[in-house]
Amino acid sequence: MNILLVYPEYPETFWSFKSVLKYISKKAAYPPLGLMTIAALLPQEWSKQLVDVNVTKLKDEQIDWADYVFIGAMIIQIPSAQEIINRCKARGKVVVVGGPAATSQPEVFQGVDHFVLNEAEVTLPLFLSDLARGNAQPVYTSAIHPDISQTPAPLWSLINMKHYVSMPIQYSRGCPFNCEFCDIIILYGRQPRTKSPQQLLTEIQSLYDAGWRRELFIVDDNFIGNKKNVKAMLPHLIRWQKEHNYPFQIITEASVDLARDPELMKMMSQANFNKVFLGLETPSLDSLKECNKLQNTNTDLEESIRILHTNGLQVMGGFIVGFDSDTKRIFEDQIRFIQNSGVVTAMVGILNALPQTQLWHRLRREGRLLQNSSGLNTDANVNFIPRMGITELLEGYQKVISTIYHPRHYYQRIHVFLKNYQPTTIHKINGKDLLAAAKSMWKIGLLSRARFLYWKLLLKTALTRIKSLPTAVELAIMGAHFEKISRPIIRAKSDRSV
Repeated sequence: MNILLVYPEYPETFWSFKSVLKYISKKAAYPPLGLMTIAALLPQEWSKQLVDVNVTKLKDEQIDWADYVFIGAMIIQIPSAQEIINRCKARGKVVVVGGPAATSQPEVFQGVDHFVLNEAEVTLPLFLSDLARGNAQPVYTSAIHPDISQTPAPLWSLINMKHYVSMPIQYSRGCPFNCEFCDIIILYGRQPRTKSPQQLLTEIQSLYDAGWRRELFIVDDNFIGNKKNVKAMLPHLIRWQKEHNYPFQIITEASVDLARDPELMKMMSQANFNKVFLGLETPSLDSLKECNKLQNTNTDLEESIRILHTNGLQVMGGFIVGFDSDTKRIFEDQIRFIQNSGVVTAMVGILNALPQTQLWHRLRREGRLLQNSSGLNTDANVNFIPRMGITELLEGYQKVISTIYHPRHYYQRIHVFLKNYQPTTIHKINGKDLLAAAKSMWKIGLLSRARFLYWKLLLKTALTRIKSLPTAVELAIMGAHFEKISRPIIRAKSDRSV
């Protein structure tokens, strides 16, 4: 059996870093972890190819080779996924689709032969069993959240690692919190399930054996959702990193209560974690309560960020405007909070009603849903009727974006961040790092409107915080990407008649 696994294209977004990739000679940020794991769950004797259209084109010969084409996609990838489905069906192929987008809204896909939805450890064996008997059904779904301690390591052999910035692995699924707008608990439940320490180390070792030596992204939506298991696992990871001379810098996602756990922060730093994404959302206490983000209401968010920075964990923050409780003051409040906290990588988006979330169901009951979510919350579009009015929301959002990614404000945040940042991770500078720095000196230091800010940053950092110089260069490069992403948002003239 010949199986072709295809990962659809994603557009340029806040997290695609397509502008950054040119500096470091890469084609995409991350490879498709889900499809590589699916491949490992398929019968070993089957022949498999994986095409990530973000790094290479899908060829007709590859489609013709396949007996079955497997496609996995997020909501933002739906248009590309449908194009791939159409191409495959035109060449007479059987198409199997799964992943978050299909699980939450299978009705948007046309021409699919089999949907294998929810978590593949449960539904894929059902499909394969029926397929072997010649009785495969159109849809396979399950409400069961499986134990992931038996999930196999991804098939790294299906990709060319040199195309990617970072390698993704998964330690846990699920989140204990109950945020109204979030689809993680819809997809994976509120009981965080983890892999065993040895299972995780086996996956990490497989990456090391394959030659990878750079960034590792633990893609869990809340890495510390099960603190007891995380604290039991981290000593094993610390020991492995030390024994292998710290080949990986690690980034992940977590909840803000990490800042209230000194032991956990110390262990993460010792394991060579250097970045953590937090859903900070908003400085408005009323809006946090509205969306049930209660874990953010019992702490000083600015102080929590400062604590994480002093523990060597650079905070990347997610922010939202458009809650029902938001007033016209929220836009200035967001700007002030982001600037004062030194969250350099600040992803600010308009509230999105993702399919099947509690927010989606509430807005539908209230007759306020306008359209399906595009999966991209960092654009000037609204898929529901906001309390403050669409015009006010969009104009306020554009003000936030035009302010925080203006070079003057962006570099100001870098200085605030570096003032508190105490780097603890071991980072080995290589030739590609030096080349990226050289390119930044040319593209940013000579050709961009941020050139004076750029040289001031590098000079000050070199004189006062030399250990943070690689981080300063990286943030300057990322700033060029964020400024580019912000331009169409600022220029957008969306329909504001509703």
